Amino acid sequence: MTPFCALAQATSVAFQSTTGPAMLNQLVLFVFVVVVFYLLMVRPQQKKHREHQRLLQDLKAGSKVLTNSGIHGLIANVKDKTVVLKVADNVKIEFEKSSIIAVVDTTAGQASQGKIPD
Repeated sequence: MTPFCALAQATSVAFQSTTGPAMLNQLVLFVFVVVVFYLLMVRPQQKKHREHQRLLQDLKAGSKVLTNSGIHGLIANVKDKTVVLKVADNVKIEFEKSSIIAVVDTTAGQASQGKIPD
């Protein structure tokens, strides 16, 4: 066996032994980044989406609401995918349910953004 072959085999064995743990460290780091991304970005958005869906399901006639375009109105009629808002005397506008962002609490004068009291 020539010295070059022995040297090549020794370096390949040493290289293989160092790539295993390095690859494992990279995998652990990648999993950690994915978990942090999920906890900081995805999970809060899912929670917000669930609260908004709950708000839309609980819409009923007579509630004061706020749309994403800033229009305040009183719900006159609730349909499957739309809501008819009364914005002034003899003025009714039909909106998609998804455009409702808050139910305005008339007693406190504050908007409830889908939060259910405990």
